[in-house]
Amino acid sequence: MTMLVDIMAGPFAFVARLEEALAPKTCALFRTMLPWDQQLIHVRWSGEGMWIPMGDAHVDLPWENHTCYPTPGQFIFYPGGVSETEVLLAYGNVCFSSKFGQLPGNQFLTIVEGAEQLAELGRKVLWEGAQPIRFRLRG
Repeated sequence: MTMLVDIMAGPFAFVARLEEALAPKTCALFRTMLPWDQQLIHVRWSGEGMWIPMGDAHVDLPWENHTCYPTPGQFIFYPGGVSETEVLLAYGNVCFSSKFGQLPGNQFLTIVEGAEQLAELGRKVLWEGAQPIRFRLRG
């Protein structure tokens, strides 16, 4: 059964699919975090993306379904180590990086409804600042 997540980011609503077959341990960890309310800010080095900084707490996750190039609508989870722990959402072209250089992150969540709003959300975060983001498991 496909698990879906309802996401409210600023004034926009999205539905995303947990990529449990590709990133089972990352998805399992993320489910323990739900419901999750955070702030979404624009990336500094990575391009057209937004991120949720999670500080210096390293999360024990293996690399699974990892990429440096998430496509629009893909969320990646960086478990910390070289840079701080974070979740990133691509809304355009992204090369996931930090002040230490390029990094991989586990792609674990994909927007399946509402993707046409991503560019507008990205512009809002860039020009108006941090936006609230809320994740809720559907069902």
